[in-house]
Amino acid sequence: MNSSIKNCNRWFTFHLLLATALWIIGCTAPKPASNPLAGWNYCFSQNPDKIDKAIRNDYQDYIQKLPSEVRYYVPGGGINFFEDGTGQHAVKIEIPLHGVYSEHVLFYDKENKRVKVIIYSGGRYAS
Repeated sequence: MNSSIKNCNRWFTFHLLLATALWIIGCTAPKPASNPLAGWNYCFSQNPDKIDKAIRNDYQDYIQKLPSEVRYYVPGGGINFFEDGTGQHAVKIEIPLHGVYSEHVLFYDKENKRVKVIIYSGGRYAS
């Protein structure tokens, strides 16, 4: 076999292995976080005064306990209220911080006691 055919075979094998490695790496990339509020209903009234006082006091306390460098950006985001139709509620606090929306979702049971908090990256924005 002459050397040009050997070089061609090596070139082909190298690129085939490289393409396979890139395909495998691309297929194992992390998937974006799923929306923890999927299936929940956005509350028509977003007036905090119409939210149960226990929930209102709790989410406001949660915000006050955030580190000051995070709490500073809360007014630049949004606070939204959700319900699931079974008497449970959720509050989503969106905080724009360093080009990423940090989503804090507080979940409440039927007695309006916080039962879970999920924090995830909700996407990027141009600063």
